[in-house]
Amino acid sequence: MSKNNTDEEKLNLHLRNRNRKRYNLEAMTVSNPELIKYIQPNKLGVNSINFSDPTAVRMLNKAILNYYYGIEYWEFPKENLCPPIPGRAEYIHHVADLLSENNNGKIPIGNNVTCLDIGIGASCIYPIIGVTEYNWNFIGSDINPKSIKSAQNIVNSNPSLKGKVSCRIQNHPKFIFRGIIEKEDKIDITICNPPFHSSIEEALKGTRRKIKNLTGEKMISPKRNFSGNFNEMVYEGGEFQFMSNMISESKEVAKYCFWFSFLVSKESNLTRIYKILHEIKPTEIRTIEIKTGNKISRIITWTYLTSKERTKWQENKWKNNPHK
Repeated sequence: MSKNNTDEEKLNLHLRNRNRKRYNLEAMTVSNPELIKYIQPNKLGVNSINFSDPTAVRMLNKAILNYYYGIEYWEFPKENLCPPIPGRAEYIHHVADLLSENNNGKIPIGNNVTCLDIGIGASCIYPIIGVTEYNWNFIGSDINPKSIKSAQNIVNSNPSLKGKVSCRIQNHPKFIFRGIIEKEDKIDITICNPPFHSSIEEALKGTRRKIKNLTGEKMISPKRNFSGNFNEMVYEGGEFQFMSNMISESKEVAKYCFWFSFLVSKESNLTRIYKILHEIKPTEIRTIEIKTGNKISRIITWTYLTSKERTKWQENKWKNNPHK
């Protein structure tokens, strides 16, 4: 038997993360034989893939979704971001725990929960995980019509996702909630992985640094190992400006959502983010730290609901419904 170390646990991952143990590459190649040609021993002699190769990374993630999540179809344009599955799952599991805190320790599941994914992307990754793990309903927004079309195609091509995900185009790139949240919507949690670069050059510098860390090589025009077009990665003013706009706009839909959240990649942005949040005076602000490999990110969450309003929300939507 080849070396796969399937029993080795990634202890920093959430207990419910399906990829807490090292990938079972042998089993994955049985159902995804195309993965075989990308598997090679790493420096420790353990079977792995070349994480600096975008094609290999995409093939691995496709096999992960098929083997661990039962997703048969996951195709989208090569120029779009190919997300690392375990890290995206961390976000979903931690916000599920957040919802449970307002529901007597039980995670609300099924059609009673609606999650808004801001920037669903062509890969539709957060809805895939959220539907598979908790059977939540999703609204996915994006400014790119091609991404919306791709995400909808993934939904339509997988029976487990049909009827669970509504894709909505954001026609105004500067808006986040406006034009997306409708009067009849009751959203339990919003999630967002914001664009984290302020310019194309900044994005290229980050890619060069990542490639050098993976291979030790310097590259002038590197291919991004997790792909990603610049609409997904770049926003004028960078991560901080996007989050600042999102916080400001959240006040307009304060009573339509239980919890708002986004993922903060840059620790240097935290102080300014907290300052803006305190200025708009939500009833509660929470920070959830997540670790994937050597990377530490933070989910910042906030709500405007009072204690009485939270209880009413829980009783109306979750109390007498399925839980996990």
